[in-house]
Amino acid sequence: MASIASTYPQGLLFPPALMQAVRERFLQIEHDHQGRPRLYFDNAGGSFRLKAAVERFALIDAVPDNTERIHPVARELQAIQAAGTADFRMMLHAEGGSVFAALTASAAMFDMVRAIAQNVPGRNLVTTALEHPSSYDAMERYARETGRELRVAPSNPQTGGVDVEAIVRLVDADTVLLNVIYASNISGAKLDLEQIVARARAIKPDLYIVVDAVQHAPHGLIDLRKTPVDGINLAPYKFFGCRGSGLAWLSERAALLPHHKLAGKSANFWDLGSSSPWQFAVLQEVADYVCWLGQQAVLELPGLWPSAEAAASRRALFEAGMERIALHERALLARLLNGSAAQPGLRALPGVQVYLDHDDLASRDLIIALGVDGLDCTQAVHEYGLRGVTVYERSVASLYSRRMLESLGLQGAVRVSPLHCNSPAEVDAFLRITQELAQAQLAAA
Repeated sequence: MASIASTYPQGLLFPPALMQAVRERFLQIEHDHQGRPRLYFDNAGGSFRLKAAVERFALIDAVPDNTERIHPVARELQAIQAAGTADFRMMLHAEGGSVFAALTASAAMFDMVRAIAQNVPGRNLVTTALEHPSSYDAMERYARETGRELRVAPSNPQTGGVDVEAIVRLVDADTVLLNVIYASNISGAKLDLEQIVARARAIKPDLYIVVDAVQHAPHGLIDLRKTPVDGINLAPYKFFGCRGSGLAWLSERAALLPHHKLAGKSANFWDLGSSSPWQFAVLQEVADYVCWLGQQAVLELPGLWPSAEAAASRRALFEAGMERIALHERALLARLLNGSAAQPGLRALPGVQVYLDHDDLASRDLIIALGVDGLDCTQAVHEYGLRGVTVYERSVASLYSRRMLESLGLQGAVRVSPLHCNSPAEVDAFLRITQELAQAQLAAA
């Protein structure tokens, strides 16, 4: 797949027919739930839902039966959970280990950090300044409770990410746990997880590593055979699914660490109580959709993808689908930054600042942090809202943003986060609105 990124460094938009087919599979792209037209560019906070996922949720959640029974309906629910668990492993390219469901991905992260911090010997824990509070606060809490040093790798204000060297230089033979985010939910910068894992394990071969993949999972491929970690979490609602579920995978050794569980369950079982079968049914629909997109990619770009026969496996189709998503989103990112014949991009708009900007689009997910001269980020988000655009303010006033922003040298930013089901026409509309907004501020100055 490496040749695909090099062949299309600026990405590749979906052809019009595929763009339309993709959009037809999602809810509320052009209108909100009350039918009001809007441009929703806050997918790093929420996310567009697949119609099939929402329909399957309603269908399965309506079934009253308990899964822990022996009658046919219970067996059907058990099969759904088993298939969804298999798909989760497929999506991660993970073998063995344990899958568990929680109310949120944040809850799953706290559980994983606690089990490792409380049961693995050592003197320090390592994380980064860019972590989501569910990771950073868990690391800080259990470092304090277990009397360990918390080491924090600084951000790189030029790239918006964290350099590999900044992380691995904090790891030593006494490190208990390394916890890193896959991609920043402020800048979109992807961390080089393959290098981080390899170099950290070269220092301490049995180091425990946990990854927050919530932000990155909808935008790029995850392959735990290339990045063998001990724990990773996803939030299905940010991955075209439904809210109210968090899923995590643990390696064999991590799953066996002491943790909260019913005494009669097996040593590597992590669910507390009965998991809702709809969580796994929804995950199946997400996997089905990405595999469908992979089938379209194999037909569209036969010279770059495996043949249809070679791509017959579910994992191969999933890989093709995720890579095609990444290519389309990279093209949207390039269009946002550089514009087109129809509309200048953000980089060319007077009165607009693109923060944490650099040219290596392959190292960035589809997120942009920007500012409009004359407006703080909260005012700018309000002005966008008046024009029918939903974006999000990242401000130092927020507990979800302060540490990350300060590490990047920012007081605030407007976060713009489209999704692959957004079209180039919507990008152009956003650019026109941004240009009008900036011009109005310049005229008033």
